[in-house]
Amino acid sequence: MKAAKILAFLGLLAMTGILVFAFTSGDFLKEGSALLAMPWGIVSLVDLYVGFSLFSGWIIYREKSPWQAALWVILMMTLGFFTASLYVLIALQKSGGRWNTFWHGHRAAAQKG
Repeated sequence: MKAAKILAFLGLLAMTGILVFAFTSGDFLKEGSALLAMPWGIVSLVDLYVGFSLFSGWIIYREKSPWQAALWVILMMTLGFFTASLYVLIALQKSGGRWNTFWHGHRAAAQKG
C-alpha cells in the first residue's frame, strides 16, 4: 500500500506542476483548437475522456453520497488525472491499509476478500 501512496502522490505532484505550467504559459482556446484540428489530437482526447469516464465509474461505485460522487466526477472531467491522483491518495489513506476498503469504499463490508 505504501508504494501505491507514493505513486499517487507523485502523480499529484506531476499533475499540479504541469497544470500550473499550462495555465500560466499556455493559451487554452488557441492550443485546444489546434489540437482538435488534428486526427491524433481528437484520438488523444477521446482516449483521455474514455479513461476519465471509466475512472469516474469507479468513483460512483465506491462513494456512498451521490453528491460527493458527482463533485468528484465534475472535478475529474475538468482537472483530469490531478483529481484521480488526489482521489486515490485520499482513498488509500482512508482505507487504513485494507485493499478491500480501498477498492470498494462503503461497499467493502458486503464484499468478500
